[in-house]
Amino acid sequence: DLPFEKLVEALQPNRDLSYNPLFQVMFVLQNPASNSIWKTEEIETGTAKFDILLSMMDTKEGLTGTLEYNTDLFNPDTIVRMVEHFQTLLESIVGDPYQGISELSILTPTECQMLLVDWNNTQIDYPQEACSHHLFEAQVEKTPDAIALVFANQELTYGELNIRANQLAHHLQSLGVQPETLVGICMERSMEMVVGILAILKAGGAYLPLDPSYPPERLTFMLEDAQLPLLLVQPHLVDELPPHAAKVVNIDTDGVAFANYSQANPDSSIELENAAYVIYTSGSTGKPKGAINTHKGLCNRLLWMQETYQLTSSDRVLQKTPFSFDVSVWEFFWPLCTGATLVVAKPSGHQDASYLVQLIAQQQITTLHFVPSMLQVFLEEPGLEKCDSIKRVICSGEALPWELQERFFERLNSELHNLYGPTEAAIDVTAWCCQPNNNEKIVPIGRPIANTQIYILDKQFQPVPIGIPGELYIGGVGLARGYWHRPKLTNEKFISSPFEPEKRLYKTGDLARYRADGAIEFLGRIDHQIKLRGFRIELGEIEAVIAQHFHVRETVVIAQKNRLTAYVATNQKPNFSLNEIRHLLKEKLPEYMMPAAFVVLEELPLSPNGKVDRRALPAPDNLRPELANNYQPPQSEVEKSIARVWKQVLNLEKVGIHDNFFDLGGHSLLVVQVNNKLREILHRDLSVVEIFQNPTIKSLAEHLSQKSSTPTTLGKMRERVDQQREALNQRNSVLMKQRNNIK
Repeated sequence: DLPFEKLVEALQPNRDLSYNPLFQVMFVLQNPASNSIWKTEEIETGTAKFDILLSMMDTKEGLTGTLEYNTDLFNPDTIVRMVEHFQTLLESIVGDPYQGISELSILTPTECQMLLVDWNNTQIDYPQEACSHHLFEAQVEKTPDAIALVFANQELTYGELNIRANQLAHHLQSLGVQPETLVGICMERSMEMVVGILAILKAGGAYLPLDPSYPPERLTFMLEDAQLPLLLVQPHLVDELPPHAAKVVNIDTDGVAFANYSQANPDSSIELENAAYVIYTSGSTGKPKGAINTHKGLCNRLLWMQETYQLTSSDRVLQKTPFSFDVSVWEFFWPLCTGATLVVAKPSGHQDASYLVQLIAQQQITTLHFVPSMLQVFLEEPGLEKCDSIKRVICSGEALPWELQERFFERLNSELHNLYGPTEAAIDVTAWCCQPNNNEKIVPIGRPIANTQIYILDKQFQPVPIGIPGELYIGGVGLARGYWHRPKLTNEKFISSPFEPEKRLYKTGDLARYRADGAIEFLGRIDHQIKLRGFRIELGEIEAVIAQHFHVRETVVIAQKNRLTAYVATNQKPNFSLNEIRHLLKEKLPEYMMPAAFVVLEELPLSPNGKVDRRALPAPDNLRPELANNYQPPQSEVEKSIARVWKQVLNLEKVGIHDNFFDLGGHSLLVVQVNNKLREILHRDLSVVEIFQNPTIKSLAEHLSQKSSTPTTLGKMRERVDQQREALNQRNSVLMKQRNNIK
């Protein structure tokens, strides 16, 4: 035997006053001889040597024991549950000594009832006869003359919006659209986008959003995979699309092309189980997958949202999320089903915090959504105090940091709600109302919404105890039908419930745990899927694209500090270039999936089991990456100012005036930071769009020089605004005549 103190002295482990060296949990079993005489006395030490010390003794009366624990780490309720679990485990072993360890139960019957039944008692009887567009049509009957939709200087009443959508819907039906017909829609944010989405649903079809900013190869895959018969497109985007077999329907700004069709609500024989929309998400195999969501799931989500947050006719909801992201679905439909006003942001406006502040103040927005990373930028935007109309901000898309929650309540006097859910379950499945000055350092994702069940299970599909991490599974009416043309993947992800075999559960791959009060905490991913700036990304899809380069032997992509880093082992060809990989990625993947940094290694580090050891990967340096252009230092004062901001934001030692901001690792949120810093340093009026259009220091400096040297710029802007206003007045006059004719 070796005393513990001697063991510590010999091994000399790293010492930390917050925990014991070598181990933190001890189990002691005293098994005295039968003829021994023992006398037990309690000694109060006042200090726990270990995090947990369980001491047990085998006596004639049976096992007795004591549990000593560190009160800085454990609450008394947690220890009580732990003791009950240990007792249940022992009873389970004695009851059947031959069962497998994985089959042993540690939960008491009371806990099983609470975890599986009580905390999932979410049933609410919502109307079962109406689809999402029917909810809109019912609102049209109530408030036909109320303003439904605002975009730039344009407005449509509920009645006008309904007529435009109806006329287009009748046209789509004449082209063969019926229930289960998937119709593509490729548009920038606009009135036409809202009309098009409503029309597809009214015609009985399901809509598939195709973001025009996606690379041609990604759009090509989605068009071919979905086998779309029809595609709604704005005229200026028709020639931008890759080759496809779908029939194109051009959408104009005034609906004249469909004016001869009926203005009445079409009859489509649609049912709640029919598909409403399909949204493609990143796929681990390198191919995106389309989740098929139904009207039943969408209506449940909308009705729960209205019951919970109570929109009124005085509310104004901002639609700014790209429509390829499922948050956009409730942004479109919730206000239009409740009599509120839907205000649509300009294309790319969601990336510009300065524009958002102005729009919110001008349009008196009361309700809007942010992914946490963009909320952080928005909260630091000058002029935020003008946004005093905001009643509620809804966060989802990625984990909401506790520090950001506290900063929110310092800067805004409004509600903050933290929601969670995958695209495969009608947008969101849990919700939490945040409170200021909360000492809990993890912001919960809350509890299940109406008609939704949440289970946190171990690998044997058994519920885990409170406080113990497990995989989160989702059940209920919000589940998607599965993936478009992917039956094998559908069966892998949508499984039969172990508790009610006739029902399905969606396997999220998310790690979570229950708190003692029933709230759920999100802990991360089990696999290599991540959420970055609100976008769901399968790292395997990026790796699959990089591996297509013939000089790449193996690769791995990881997320570090809110950015992606790609590690590449090459065949050591002398002409290997990272620029070729960047070009390959730009052709195939959207901007949000571009790695910010690349690290070339001779070999990827491996763990003892032969897999890539991600923890052993070196951090990328802050040197200027390999680029196609040679380094040229900044010369003018403006170039030097821009370079200083770029180096600070990108964490690089140097940047050249011909370097592309996005090739250096920049992305849309970093553009916002650059914009804010340059406006402060240069005292210039600068927009995010201008930085996107001038992605090098040289081009941006020249652009700023031209702006400042053109004295008539403001006058031209005013002249342009006057011209637009006159054209708008003429158009409104025509609309008023049409509206009077309708009445």
